[in-house]
Amino acid sequence: MPTQLISRSIFKAYDIRGIIGKTLDAQVAFVIGQAFGAAIIAKGETSAVIGRDGRLSGPDLCRALARGLQLSGVNVIDLGVVATPMLYFSTHALTAHSGVMVTGSHNPPEYNGFKLVLAGEAIYGDAIQSLYNTIIQKPFPYGGGRESDDNSSNNSGSYTQHDIRPAYLKRIISDITLARPMHIAVDCGNGVAGAFAGDLYKGLGCITDELFCEVDGTFPNHHPDPALPENLRDLIRHVQTGAAEIGLAFDGDGDRLGVVTKGGNIIYPDRQLMLFVKDVLTRHPGAPIIYDVKCSGHMTEWIKEHGGVPLMWKTGHSLVKAKLRETGSPLGGEMSGHIFFQDRWYGFDDGLYAGARMLELLSRVADPSALLNALPQSISTPELQISREQGDSAAIIRQIQESDHVAAFFPNAQEIIRIDGLRIDYADGFGLARASNTTPVIMMRFEAETADALIRIQADFKNAILAVKADVIFPF
Repeated sequence: MPTQLISRSIFKAYDIRGIIGKTLDAQVAFVIGQAFGAAIIAKGETSAVIGRDGRLSGPDLCRALARGLQLSGVNVIDLGVVATPMLYFSTHALTAHSGVMVTGSHNPPEYNGFKLVLAGEAIYGDAIQSLYNTIIQKPFPYGGGRESDDNSSNNSGSYTQHDIRPAYLKRIISDITLARPMHIAVDCGNGVAGAFAGDLYKGLGCITDELFCEVDGTFPNHHPDPALPENLRDLIRHVQTGAAEIGLAFDGDGDRLGVVTKGGNIIYPDRQLMLFVKDVLTRHPGAPIIYDVKCSGHMTEWIKEHGGVPLMWKTGHSLVKAKLRETGSPLGGEMSGHIFFQDRWYGFDDGLYAGARMLELLSRVADPSALLNALPQSISTPELQISREQGDSAAIIRQIQESDHVAAFFPNAQEIIRIDGLRIDYADGFGLARASNTTPVIMMRFEAETADALIRIQADFKNAILAVKADVIFPF
């Protein structure tokens, strides 16, 4: 296809993502397969695994992706319909160390995209942009055959299918031991995790109530994003009124975890991470623990209190995975719900496995909700979004970061942190404003010890943003 029809906008910071029929279709998937196949061959690899979630556009994209990979000389192992962490797992369990997951994650049904693993590492940033550059700088450095007019090819890579489900479930079930049977509820929002969650948790000995576990790419019940409270209402209602002790929720491709208590409280991922920190540091004293800039201000002291070294890092699943690899950290997490275990696992984000680790810890106590509710907590907001034109959000944050008056904007700041946007830590809370790497919005989050402190911190950020862009409308 003409390279000018490939939109650079789909090549995001952590993955490739577009709208079906507008910026993404089978032709685009085909040339991405060729470009990524060239990158695989350049790394000295010869095989790749591919998989897809339950979106309606997945089969066509997967077929075209496979064809492009094969044409570059790559042997394709097709896992079929799987959760994203199952594809990651396969790059450890099979001979192929590269892979592509066709998934729109938690985005609306009209979206789809690709998460990429190259020679054992999730790629991001410049590595993703290099795929776009490869596409527009044709001809491709083919490793094998060239596609003819009838879409056939010769001397290309092979194509096989493989069922990774039994090995994946067996690996988790053999790793996790519950102290007692538990009655749980799981809400998969009709995402792909629904095809596996029931069997996994029943295999651990749980009585498992399944909500919206039928995989349906139209997501007819609610959006599969446990980061948004409105998507947890059905699970909360079920846990509050039924026999389940706890509720687990998953996003569209199964790499993020949500948790709700018997009383209907949402245990946001930074507090989930606290529970995991306490456990993991008993086996890895003195280890660095990675958490992103959106996490609670309580995280630093909690990690220190339990014998670890706190390491705040940039938001983004690929960025955190890379930092885990660099530091050897046994554990990392993001406020979005990605939890990364290198302790007893492989260092990739896996909501299904994180749920199993959560149940392992909760099964040791008579009242799981009491344990979760006792974790440190302040008054906090969910992620707040300010929609802007493409590129505008990054420009606004950059202007504030580089302003000579940045300290004056935040007169009570204890620390100004610029590793990802602008996070201001105060004695009684924190505020964060950063440009999203995936959508044209400014993402904001606030936490404080009192309601008055929250209002004061939000006012500081509002004044700072309005000083560089007077037309911004705030959601608070």
